[in-house]
Amino acid sequence: MAREHVRLTDAERKAQRRRSIAMGVFLAVLAAIFYIVAMIKMGSQL
Repeated sequence: MAREHVRLTDAERKAQRRRSIAMGVFLAVLAAIFYIVAMIKMGSQL
């Protein structure tokens, strides 16, 4: 079975990069929100 490689155009590569960056930013913001909420909850128990 021969493997075929997909060749992306420049526009497709740029779009893929933008999606990857957006996903990374989204995950970083989500992690920051969880961290802040955890700190607030732990702070209120003192």
